[in-house]
Amino acid sequence: MTSLSIIIPTLNEAAGIEGLLRSLQPLRMKGGELILVDGGSRDNTVTLAEPLVDQVHESPPGRALQMNAGARRASGEVLWFLHADCLATPGHGEAIIASLRNTSAAWGRFDVTLSGSHPLFRVIGFLMNQRSRLTGIATGDQGIFVRRSLFEALGGFAEIPLMEDLQLSSRLRRHGPPLCLRQRLVTSSRRWEEAGIVRTILLMWRLRLAYFLGADPYRLARRYT
Repeated sequence: MTSLSIIIPTLNEAAGIEGLLRSLQPLRMKGGELILVDGGSRDNTVTLAEPLVDQVHESPPGRALQMNAGARRASGEVLWFLHADCLATPGHGEAIIASLRNTSAAWGRFDVTLSGSHPLFRVIGFLMNQRSRLTGIATGDQGIFVRRSLFEALGGFAEIPLMEDLQLSSRLRRHGPPLCLRQRLVTSSRRWEEAGIVRTILLMWRLRLAYFLGADPYRLARRYT
């Protein structure tokens, strides 16, 4: 059976990290490796996570830095990068292994649904999934997974403060289209809810367009925060 390492970057995720990690324990019992890389949390994220993972590491903050740090310590043949504020199940991990079995595909992602109840969130999730199918580009919210050999050959995530997921998937796409799994990850809608749904949509469109037109990710990160 193909071995799987799940890499989760965290920063002040005490409110939800236990729920995610507990949901993945059956997968861990079947040999899945859980690696948490913390970027300097000031809450008790690490304390809550330690009994529920195989490895805890510290890293300078930044998802790309943290995920690369976890990948260097992973033992699995497949790396699955999960955001700490999503909801996943062992079935998602099993779907990764099944989808990669007997295929030349080397990477993929899941469909997503947003956690909030506002009707616009259903539209946002649908558009995210369809855009990804059309472009072959995946976001971190979609739970990117990749064969370790290819990830290492590409040098991992570019260690930039924003758009590391789009940058990686652009490079992965040159080696083949992603497996677009229809099993859904539930991703947090908190940013949309806190900053405003329409405002957040417009901001993310502007940032992504600016990035693809060559804007500096460091400047874009200042606009995102």
